[in-house]
Amino acid sequence: MPEKNISRSVPLSPVEIRLRDELRADVHTLAVEIGERNMARYPQLNAAADFIENSFSRSGLRSRRDTYELDGRACHNIEAEIRGARPEILLVAAHYDSVFGSPGANDNGSGVAAMLALARRFAGKPADQTLRFVAFVNEEPPYFQTSQMGSFVYAGRCKARGDQISAMISLETIGYFSDAPRSQTYPIPAIGAFYPRTGNFIGFVANLHSRALLRRAIALFRQQGKLPSEGAALPSFIPGVAWSDQWSFWQHGYPGIMITDTAPFRYPDYHSVTDTPEKLDYTRFALVVSGVEKVIQGLAGSPR
Repeated sequence: MPEKNISRSVPLSPVEIRLRDELRADVHTLAVEIGERNMARYPQLNAAADFIENSFSRSGLRSRRDTYELDGRACHNIEAEIRGARPEILLVAAHYDSVFGSPGANDNGSGVAAMLALARRFAGKPADQTLRFVAFVNEEPPYFQTSQMGSFVYAGRCKARGDQISAMISLETIGYFSDAPRSQTYPIPAIGAFYPRTGNFIGFVANLHSRALLRRAIALFRQQGKLPSEGAALPSFIPGVAWSDQWSFWQHGYPGIMITDTAPFRYPDYHSVTDTPEKLDYTRFALVVSGVEKVIQGLAGSPR
């Protein structure tokens, strides 16, 4: 779904400036104050869980820990729900662990900061559908795409109790943009023939089963008109398509999309010790989150 580039000089509104400041502060907390957070840095992993839980609480949301055991230690997915008029659930999620050896500012401090900012904006504003915001643990290797992945455990429990998840949105590495020529690559050269070679857009990615959700989500996002966006519904075996928590929901029959800056296909500090907060473009990051807010409003229905 190609579209023309939009100028990077689009000014932020006062609301977007406040959002930018929130995102910057939360990424700093995760990547600097807490730092690397995974099972090898278990205290830091728990510190990140506490931070997310406290952030929900400060927003006026009641959170719940969805806990499971891994290697004899408790691991926590953390959810906050805003009950809607209908039983269908729109789930917005991001994983809060970082890969071994990385502070994870973009991967995935950016996704967590975005999820928390969105939860704050919907707190106290019930929509037609129930909104559920979830932070997942253990997305990174060695748990990636295994039954020990936090989102896989969570999605399985949702399926077992009959949760009606109409859409899952995975926020995955969404803070890096580049205006340099040929800064965007693709897993298969043929894909690059149809999409930009400059990494100044945000990507919407889905498997073929979720293509209707992708089309609707990106149409809602483009109503913002401030940041370029590209969408692709592709077979999940193509590298990158299934590289986040939406994969777990696909395995359990739920539709899901990933919103991403395309991570290793653009970001030179991906999975590196140099994935630090100053690498992020917080202006365009704020525009992503502002646009996703409109996507959620459109998918979930008008607030009551």
